[in-house]
Amino acid sequence: MEVTHGLFSHMVLQRKARNQSDTVVQGTCDGRGRVLAIATLRGRKVRSFESAVLGQARDGKFRARLAGLPAGGPYRIELWIEGTKEKVVVDDVLVGDVWILAGQSNMQGIGWMKWAEKPDPRVRAFFMNDEWGIAKDPLHEMPIAVDPIHINLIGGVRPPRVKNPLTGVGPGLPFAKEMLRRTGVPQGIICCAHGGTSMQQWDPQKKLLDGTSLYGATLRRFEKNGSAVAGIAWYQGESDANEDAAQKYTQRMIELVREFRRDFKAPNLPFVAVQISRVAANFPSSLAWNSIQEQQRRLPKVIKKCLTVPAIDLMLDDLIHIGGPDNSRLGRRIAEAMDFLGRGKSAGLPPIEIKSTGIEKNPKTGNSDIVVEFANVKGRLTSQGYPTGFTLSEGGVGNFIYRVDLGGNRAILRTSLPAQEANNKSVQYGQGYNPYCNVTDEAGRSLPVFGPLPIGAIRALTPFVTELQVSPLLPSAGKLNGLSYPSDLGALRLETKKFAGNFCDRHLELGARAPEDVLVWYRTRVTIPEPMKARLNLGYDGPVKVWIDREEKFFDPEGTNPANPEDQYIEFDSTPGEHEVLVALASNNGKAWGVFLRYERTDLTKKQLEAGAFSYAMPRIVV
Repeated sequence: MEVTHGLFSHMVLQRKARNQSDTVVQGTCDGRGRVLAIATLRGRKVRSFESAVLGQARDGKFRARLAGLPAGGPYRIELWIEGTKEKVVVDDVLVGDVWILAGQSNMQGIGWMKWAEKPDPRVRAFFMNDEWGIAKDPLHEMPIAVDPIHINLIGGVRPPRVKNPLTGVGPGLPFAKEMLRRTGVPQGIICCAHGGTSMQQWDPQKKLLDGTSLYGATLRRFEKNGSAVAGIAWYQGESDANEDAAQKYTQRMIELVREFRRDFKAPNLPFVAVQISRVAANFPSSLAWNSIQEQQRRLPKVIKKCLTVPAIDLMLDDLIHIGGPDNSRLGRRIAEAMDFLGRGKSAGLPPIEIKSTGIEKNPKTGNSDIVVEFANVKGRLTSQGYPTGFTLSEGGVGNFIYRVDLGGNRAILRTSLPAQEANNKSVQYGQGYNPYCNVTDEAGRSLPVFGPLPIGAIRALTPFVTELQVSPLLPSAGKLNGLSYPSDLGALRLETKKFAGNFCDRHLELGARAPEDVLVWYRTRVTIPEPMKARLNLGYDGPVKVWIDREEKFFDPEGTNPANPEDQYIEFDSTPGEHEVLVALASNNGKAWGVFLRYERTDLTKKQLEAGAFSYAMPRIVV
């Protein structure tokens, strides 16, 4: 008689109704008949298990239901087949809560071992070799992994096991110890993470590959341990921080959580994700990295029973891995969020989230104070030293903040901007790959990375057009009254130019010819991916005329400075496909400098806007 699923020495069984075990035990045998059991606790029989009939054995297999063991332990459990000599003894079994740890390296644990927390005998781990034991770092040792995927991902050759590893600390053990403190019942963790893995590699559609896929291996380990867990802790996203994968991240996360809950037969299974932190790198663009962070922040809006915890303020032990004592801080943050999903407000507060953004006029300077208000703040917002991490920008360019004041649950960003200009900007926290962010509440809980978020009402805006075709300075066309769409675009001598800021600024050229009046052209294209209502938002400081798909759409012969990003909204036929925008600007005898151009989708509901730009299609600027 041998147990293959659901009951092993040193394991933790997931508690269910009435705070008791209720799991299915399976195995192989030679005999046939009733499966009986006795459970003892410190040498005394647990009455509900004294000669209890748990199931049946036949055809070389047995199946039994192990229900009624109270949370706690450790228990010694004897199983036997009535009328035979077949017997199995399982020692040191606990009943409590069991969790899946999944994702990539920061969940696997790469922090220095000198920061490892002391193990607790009431916290157990199902290690990569399919054996239960007292949980201790490193939790994830790839050289001993049973599932082939973990060997395949490190080159296909099983490396030797390191006796005294230098690294291997993650948030898993601190998370489980904090859950033990909060619940008072034993904790078990099933280790399933693997460093460097992407959402594509975690694709649940690969579950039929069993242990040769990450999802399949996780599902196998779940089933082997009785097919019951209390929730999933997830830390992943760094490997998807590229232009292609970032666009698909939210949908892939929705599908992953849905399939976990379907396969686990737990439609409300709690799921806590960690928002990726930072990386000490200098890549050309951080847009995809910040996109993943913003999508992760918004996951609770599109996945029920899900929370995201920040990590942006935590120490690193190398260029990308959480380290120092901060893996312990992160583990406690995950536990706090998981506990909230389970018990609601009696567990405390969920992670800090943004409540609103707005503008207030500074009574002393007359300029704009950008006010970001947060929810779920314990005590008040605080920082070690000057509060930092905020940027105010248009499409990621520029910062106009000279001071940040914290008050209660609000961060007040003092700027040098008049209200009209502030209205057209976005606020961001944690911009870039390696920002310094130090704002927490009094409980030490960090603000999340967020943005860029429009200030005030949420709108569906593209970045400003900053790379497009421009003409050289051409002879004056006056106020543009008689100007038509050119019969020959080649005569405009258009060349591609990238502007440093959001304003397509040519004032150095135009001013140099003043008081002579000249004409300049701007040409850009936009792709509409699906049926929608869209418009061009135009800013200008001289006489201007606009054609969209060769049709004249706007004309202002009296245009003058200053240019504001939204001087005019121009509706156009936004059918799917590519559309051309051509703008003629008169220099107004050197007074004109240039134009602002960007697109806005206008047919979205408030709910769609709140779900974030990753949940709907937008016009795409074509260079």
